[in-house]
Amino acid sequence: MNSSLPTLADIETSADVVYRSMPATPQYRWGTLSERLGTDCWLKHENHTPVGAFKIRGGLSYFHHLSRRRALPREVVCATRGNHGQSVAWAAREHGVACTIVVPHGNSVEKNAAMRSLGAHLVEHGDDFQASREHAQALAAERGAHMVPSFHADLLSGVATAWWEFFRAVTHLDVVYVPIGLGSSACSAIAAKLALGHRVRVVGVVSAHATTYADSLAAGHVVSAPVSTRLADGMACRVAEADALAILARHLDHVVQVSDAEVAQAMRALFADTHNVAEGAGAAAFAAAWQERTSLRGLAVGAALSGGNVDSAVFSDVLAQA
Repeated sequence: MNSSLPTLADIETSADVVYRSMPATPQYRWGTLSERLGTDCWLKHENHTPVGAFKIRGGLSYFHHLSRRRALPREVVCATRGNHGQSVAWAAREHGVACTIVVPHGNSVEKNAAMRSLGAHLVEHGDDFQASREHAQALAAERGAHMVPSFHADLLSGVATAWWEFFRAVTHLDVVYVPIGLGSSACSAIAAKLALGHRVRVVGVVSAHATTYADSLAAGHVVSAPVSTRLADGMACRVAEADALAILARHLDHVVQVSDAEVAQAMRALFADTHNVAEGAGAAAFAAAWQERTSLRGLAVGAALSGGNVDSAVFSDVLAQA
């Protein structure tokens, strides 16, 4: 049943790879955040990686596997709203591989700048991630380049190292909230839970303005859904990944939908209580915990601050709304 998920040995091997480029990220129980939520609240600070988001772990693992198989290409191509692209650009630079990244028009200015600073060539195409993804696949085929997917077993083993760290550090966690973009983080949380035999419940979080995973889980098959979120770009997926959906359907406790307004409120709360910047998707987990706070009393609650890469102007506007 779990053959598509990384094992404990896979995760531990990936941890060795990840730690060559970065240390483990911290997890803290924040006092004022716990008071706000009404119970113990722990944050896993994936905003503290070298690219400001959890995705770097997956890129490092993916390229390690390519290298080990002696399959490193001359060029890679990927599609992203920003954090996956930074991960791929970072790992490609480490391995001396050319990198082209496709982003939709109107993408985050600062994420685009970060990807360029890592040596990536950026191509703007389409109005959303799905359109960029399809163009990236066409570009890769045209150039004979390697298309780096957004969901793959070799990515999962790297991303799972974050949850492996979290669950080993906070063994008494009762429930964790995990944002779902294309599903790598949520599936990796499930993998780490199963690998460690942890009792924690894993709750998926989707944008109420990008509901493909919620709709697909309810239907039992992939259902595309329009994307209208203006804040949670890391969750702005129009078509669920079938492989991820199969894992989530078996192992997620349930799914919570959060609106942009709830995400903005969570971004303000996280900044006020921890003075950490959370991008929209990075605040979604706490937004979901806040939505369900009355049912969480007496539990140890974990939330992933999965990234802090929000444009300055956007974050300024969110804070001003308070």
